[in-house]
Amino acid sequence: MNTRTILLVEDNPQDEMLTLRALRKANVANQIDVARDGQQALDYLFQQGEFAGRDGEALPSVVVLDINLPRLSGLEVLARLRADPRTALLPVVILTSSDEDRDRLKSYENRANSFVRKPVDFCEFAETVACLGVYWLATNAPPYPLKAT
Repeated sequence: MNTRTILLVEDNPQDEMLTLRALRKANVANQIDVARDGQQALDYLFQQGEFAGRDGEALPSVVVLDINLPRLSGLEVLARLRADPRTALLPVVILTSSDEDRDRLKSYENRANSFVRKPVDFCEFAETVACLGVYWLATNAPPYPLKAT
């Protein structure tokens, strides 16, 4: 069986809870790991700091990345991912409350795979997150081979 993991990078506990709830409600049973700031996300992906012992053979199938994060912004994380050959092709979805044109443009300039604005309404938010989860885990073929478990 193959492992398909989501790395959710979200500093807002309420948005994290809503995202996890929406994915579970959509029957996304895959592992969802959470990083709560930009530096923690990079540490997770590059097996540094508290994640030095993490199994690094398998990257997540997708990174769901907020823009407004402490320590390092989501845009800084995205730029670092794209600059490193190990993560240059890793699918990254920006899921943010930002509606700034410059954020959207900068995301795509740094090769985000998708830019999704967080709906304010919970039902719309849940539907959006569910669609993202189903697409990136069930429909999309990841660029990296998945590790057998």
